[in-house]
Amino acid sequence: MTTERIIAIMLPVNSTAGIQNATEDEVCENWREIHHLVFHLANVCFALGLVIPTMLSLHMIFLRASLCLGCSFFILWASLYRCALDIMIWNSTFLVINFMHFIYLVYKKRPIKIEKELKGIYHKMFEPLHVPPEQFKRLTGQFCNIQTLQKGQPYAVEDKTSVDDRLSILLRGKMKVSYRGHFLHNIYPNAYIDSPEFRSTEMDRGEKFQVSITAESSIYALLLYINTCFISVSKPHIILSSLLFLF
Repeated sequence: MTTERIIAIMLPVNSTAGIQNATEDEVCENWREIHHLVFHLANVCFALGLVIPTMLSLHMIFLRASLCLGCSFFILWASLYRCALDIMIWNSTFLVINFMHFIYLVYKKRPIKIEKELKGIYHKMFEPLHVPPEQFKRLTGQFCNIQTLQKGQPYAVEDKTSVDDRLSILLRGKMKVSYRGHFLHNIYPNAYIDSPEFRSTEMDRGEKFQVSITAESSIYALLLYINTCFISVSKPHIILSSLLFLF
């Protein structure tokens, strides 16, 4: 005895008719007409978003943009051609979520403006060490000061000026390093001013400079306070590598 005959014996007549109709529907002998073009455009947008190569730096932005466009097409299709309220509501929710994420990603990719005086330092010292511009801007904005000296003014005097936690980088001008009146060398822009003294007294602050450093012209110097920086920055190892690697 076949399965259909057993079901027919056990169920009422109207139930048997319903099962037969359901079976005919499942067979899909008569396919429904193809959906509107808008429906297919939505799926094309989803497909394009999924095939974007991950090696692209903006692939997440492109993905979110394609998802937003696909959800918009689905909302249009559900509203004008399908009249399906549930499809419209779900895709409206997805559109809001993806659009908010899209805005956030675009905001993170916004260009970071670095002051003109600091561009040379960033490109020469920090960018090769993969320090992001936003990290550099936070570092120089919160934990640094700009010092100016006129020609002939001393930055440090041997056996008198104490070595502290500051680390200075020459931005503009030229400085002279001397020992007991004898010229040693010059310091030019984008170079550390007091790095030997800083490295030699990392564990014992308060020692005196062993050389004199004097401005040979009007100079601008960037003063970075290391201890404050390490306490406040969430990832101090990045700053440490950037500042000490090139000494």
